[in-house]
Amino acid sequence: MSTLLGMKRTDEKRMNFELKGRPLSFGVTQGTALVSKKPLSFLGGVNPETGVVIEKDHDLNGKSIKGMILCFPHGHGSTVGSYVLYSLAKKTGPRAIVNETADPVVVVGAVIAEVPMVDGINIAQIETGDTLEVDGGKGTVKILKREKRCT
Repeated sequence: MSTLLGMKRTDEKRMNFELKGRPLSFGVTQGTALVSKKPLSFLGGVNPETGVVIEKDHDLNGKSIKGMILCFPHGHGSTVGSYVLYSLAKKTGPRAIVNETADPVVVVGAVIAEVPMVDGINIAQIETGDTLEVDGGKGTVKILKREKRCT
């Protein structure tokens, strides 16, 4: 295996890269990454009816987290955010959460909502549109496919 920017190349032909972090909430899923450079609050930052980010001046404002693998540095805000994430999970919530540093509010929400979650990941290595596989039990994030970049 070779290493590139701290990622292990696990399949040379398919260009899969595996990032190793800390397992927080069990489950394995695949989906499309939605990446933010800013912390996110589920209470007041995400519309619980639609799953659209409504936090003013947030880089994801107006974007839906529904069914996405939500990657952001860390959470912030009230402990009620755990319940908001729980209520989002079944209809309008993310498929998985990837953080650089987990906030306890987000972890509790992910665990009770059964949303796979990993932290300790440098999210700068992931871009919106990448296809990911998150394994919350192993603490891994595999980049299965890179979104085509404009050059």
